Amino acid sequence: METCRRNVDLNGGIHLPNPHIATMEEDVLYHFALGTKSHDLKKMFGDVKFVCTGGSPKRMQSFAYLLVEELGHQLPAGQTLVNITKATDRYSMFKVGPVLSVSHGMGIPSISIMLHEIIKLLSHAGCQDVTFFRIGTSGGLGLTPGTVVITEQAVDALLKPSMEFAILGKKVTRPADLDRGLTNQLLDCAMADDHFQTVLGKTMCTDDFYEGQARLDGALCDYTEEDKMQFLREIYDKGVRNIEMECICFAAMLNQAGLKGAVVCATLLDRLKGDQVSTPHEIMSEWQQRPQKIVARYIRRQLGISSK
Repeated sequence: METCRRNVDLNGGIHLPNPHIATMEEDVLYHFALGTKSHDLKKMFGDVKFVCTGGSPKRMQSFAYLLVEELGHQLPAGQTLVNITKATDRYSMFKVGPVLSVSHGMGIPSISIMLHEIIKLLSHAGCQDVTFFRIGTSGGLGLTPGTVVITEQAVDALLKPSMEFAILGKKVTRPADLDRGLTNQLLDCAMADDHFQTVLGKTMCTDDFYEGQARLDGALCDYTEEDKMQFLREIYDKGVRNIEMECICFAAMLNQAGLKGAVVCATLLDRLKGDQVSTPHEIMSEWQQRPQKIVARYIRRQLGISSK
């Protein structure tokens, strides 16, 4: 299903689905140390077309430097990329041409805060036709470690393709659709690199890393290994190919805001064969770059920059 675009105007600009923002004297984006009065957001971010986000601040800094190389972006002599949010330690943000590279932390609460403030930032800056990507890591199911999964459907821990929000003491359910056209374009970009495998699949989003993902190695566990394996095989049979902790919120919030996005994650292990990640750091570092390379290739194509 294509992402709903009801909050995007005919010129591609972002209309915030929140009438209260327009009545505020200043909108302070607290977790990014930015504000509509204290900063010229249009001058700083008005040309942004792509937002790439991942959990680790260091990983998103590395991705920003990859973009410098991939997009042929010229930094002034003697200068380096600067973390725009250095006044706060909540998130990191780097800008390379029309691309923002932003960390989102770990789990749904953290990515939710980031998305609220980044979507508002883009609206205040007058950005148009913006595409979002979550690029990160995950646990795989039935896949060789290092395989990249492009999410064709985000589901929650109960396999529902929607997210429940508790708002004013009531449950509000919002669909978590991802843009099918964008997903297919990313798969085409991935096929240009035969150094690793890329697949489409459902991605399960959980509320925690241990029991929510059927691990046996957490501090708490009251199920058996047989229970675990039965559960993992069941969700595999229903199309789940990887498990992480952000995609359902990412998809639901973008869908509600009328923005399109995609989730591209490398798998660090096969959960059908174990729970703990023991791969050497240098190998994992290379795996983590695989989603980044796919998304960078997509951005290059959209900007009309020839392949290296």
